[in-house]
Amino acid sequence: MKRLILASGSPRRKELLELLQIPFEIYVSQIEEIVDEQMAPSEVVMSLAQQKAQDVAKQYDDAVVLGADTIVTLNSRILGKPKHTEDAAETLRLLAGQTHEVFTGVAIVSREKTMTFYERTEVTFYELTEEEIRAYIETGEPLDKAGSYGIQGAGAVLVQKISGDYYSVVGLPIARVIRELKTFL
Repeated sequence: MKRLILASGSPRRKELLELLQIPFEIYVSQIEEIVDEQMAPSEVVMSLAQQKAQDVAKQYDDAVVLGADTIVTLNSRILGKPKHTEDAAETLRLLAGQTHEVFTGVAIVSREKTMTFYERTEVTFYELTEEEIRAYIETGEPLDKAGSYGIQGAGAVLVQKISGDYYSVVGLPIARVIRELKTFL
């Protein structure tokens, strides 16, 4: 069995990959992420995942490297990680009462081949009061998350419904990942 490397420092991706009960190592990509503004969100996440995986694969050509990236969009506008608490509050105000999309791109890279894919999930938020937004921000959770929330944590109370892969919203669509990894390992 080839060694598997996760090219991500995300604690959430690490936890999700551990659910698959296959051994892996973590080596975080140090590349500067380059995004073409003309790309569709699905292309952006696949490109970023591939950039990360290929960066790590250059250093470990005997391994299978898994890269991933997640973005949140509302009306085709990418909502990144907030720069500060007011930025998080503004994003949460935008998402309140709305359905947005979460795209997670995955790249699997080995010496022999490269595969990229993405999952798209729709997430609908409840209407949120200013008090609810402030209380959530005070948890500190939104500050390192795309779209300013984490569905797997305290942010779960913001979510009315989802349509698609829950684990993709967390950061790694593990059901699809394990199926694709079987063709590499």
